[in-house]
Amino acid sequence: MSDHLKLFEEKIGIHFQNQTLFKNVFIHRSYLNEHRRYYLPSNEKLEFLGDSVLSLITSIYLYKNYRELREGDYTDIKAAIVRTESLAAAARTLDLGSCLLLSHGEERGRGRTNTNILADCFEALVAGIFLDRGFESAYQFVVKYLFSQKLKHIITAKAYLSPKSRFQEIVQARHKILPVYRLIDESGPDHRKNFQVTVSVGKKLIACGRGNSKKEAEEEAAKNALEKTLGKDYN
Repeated sequence: MSDHLKLFEEKIGIHFQNQTLFKNVFIHRSYLNEHRRYYLPSNEKLEFLGDSVLSLITSIYLYKNYRELREGDYTDIKAAIVRTESLAAAARTLDLGSCLLLSHGEERGRGRTNTNILADCFEALVAGIFLDRGFESAYQFVVKYLFSQKLKHIITAKAYLSPKSRFQEIVQARHKILPVYRLIDESGPDHRKNFQVTVSVGKKLIACGRGNSKKEAEEEAAKNALEKTLGKDYN
């Protein structure tokens, strides 16, 4: 086993009984393009399994620790915490990139810091721990290295809500009214429409947004409204 893998086991406090499985966690498919006779497959199947294990862990953790939230909140929070960027951030904290086996092309293309590759590797690692040490070990690993950094902030700041939902909640709390979205422009061919939408609170125009659908434009307008006026009053 490489020094990187030995150090990594020490870092996370988990020793794999099946060292072949452990190595498999870090094999990116690009590596096999240059090492076609390598004795292990890529980590893609582990990534697939890890995605499901991670989803179950998140669901159980939210149910146990945030019983006051609604089912819809659980869904939105789970989507926020297991998104690619969150998993990649956890992978960077663990320095998973230093353990990866990549092709020379991926090496040159800075594959060790690539967000998608790191997120996939984190999922593969969760699956590896689950298969080797059981569900409880995988659960504790995820809580320590993913949830402890992100989850509390996501829930406290309600960052799991869409911009439109967050803006509506703020406006309702302050003014007991709903923001109003108006379509002011629609252009382009049918297969590539462009919509422009404004959002107002009372008589005050707050922001506008563009998108390839009306919904997308409304979300963009809400996002711009949050960035522009968060913490201010609309009177």
